[in-house]
Amino acid sequence: MPPILEINNAAKSFGRGNERSTILRDIHLSVEEGNFVSIIGYSGSGKSTLINLIAGLLKADTGTVKMDGTDIKGPGPERGIVFQNYSLLPWLTVTENVRLAVDQIYPQLSEEERAEHAARYIDMVKLTPASGKLPRELSGGMRQRVSVARTLAANPRILLLDEPLSALDALTRATLQDEIADIWQQNRTTVVWITNDPDEALLVADRVIPLLPGRDGATLGEEIPVNLPRPRDRRELLGTPEFKDLKLRIVNTLLAAKKGSIPLVTKKLAPPDILPEDLAHKRHFSLFDRPTPRRRSQLQREELKIEAS
Repeated sequence: MPPILEINNAAKSFGRGNERSTILRDIHLSVEEGNFVSIIGYSGSGKSTLINLIAGLLKADTGTVKMDGTDIKGPGPERGIVFQNYSLLPWLTVTENVRLAVDQIYPQLSEEERAEHAARYIDMVKLTPASGKLPRELSGGMRQRVSVARTLAANPRILLLDEPLSALDALTRATLQDEIADIWQQNRTTVVWITNDPDEALLVADRVIPLLPGRDGATLGEEIPVNLPRPRDRRELLGTPEFKDLKLRIVNTLLAAKKGSIPLVTKKLAPPDILPEDLAHKRHFSLFDRPTPRRRSQLQREELKIEAS
C-alpha cells in the first residue's frame, strides 16, 4: 500500500529568464496515513510553497507530488488547508462560515444533518457559545478556531496547516496548539504542519523535518523522530533533557544550513580620495568662494630648491 502522500525529486522556481529564482529543489517526502509531520524552517525559505504544492495550488516544475499513488493535479476536498490568515467571509457568522464547507462537500445530506455536522465541529473547537457571531466580533484565536473547524468539517484525509498560529499571542498560541493536538488524537487525520517554532513542532508532531535553505534553493533535511509520550504536557516537557536535546538538534541543524546558504562576496575596498581639512588653518572665504575638499589625485608635485649656507 503506497503512502498517503509522496513527493519525489520535486522542484519549484518563480520568475522569468535570468530573474528566475529556485525556491525548492530535490524535495523528497513520504507520509503514511495517520502521521503527524511538522516541517520547520526560516521565514521565506519556501515552507508555504511546499504546502501549496501538496494542496494542489501550485504545480512542481520537476518531480512528482502524489496522493495515494496518483499525481496531485489541483485542489481537492481530501486535502484541507488552514492558512496563516483566517480566510473567513466577514458577513457570515461562525456557523455560516463552517456551513460553506459542509454544504459543498455533503450536498446529499438533509438540512438538519448538515446543521448537526457543522455544530459538531464548532463544538470541537469550543466555539458553540459564539456560533452566531460575525468574525469582527471574535478574537484572533477564535477566528482561527473557525478556520480549523471549517477545514475539519470537510473531513479531509490530509490536514495542511500553514503556520496557522503565527499571528496569535503566545498564550493563545499555546492553547490552540494543545487543542489541535487533542483533536488529532481523537481523529488521527494525517497532518502536515508548517512552522518556524521548534517548541511548537516538538509539542505537536511525531516527525520533525527541517527545510534547509541553500544558495540554489531549499531542500528537506534529515527527519528528527519525536518519541515523546502523548498526551504532551508542555509544563512537564519543556524542562526535560529529552525535549532540550531535540530542540538543540533542530536549532543547530537550521543554523548550520543558514550559515552555509550565505553567499561569499569578495570586494576590493579603497579609501576615499579626499584629504581632511586642516582645521588649525584659519579660513578666509566668502559664501560664493567656498573651497571644495582636496583630493589626493588633485595634488600637484612641487620641488623646492634649498640652498645650503
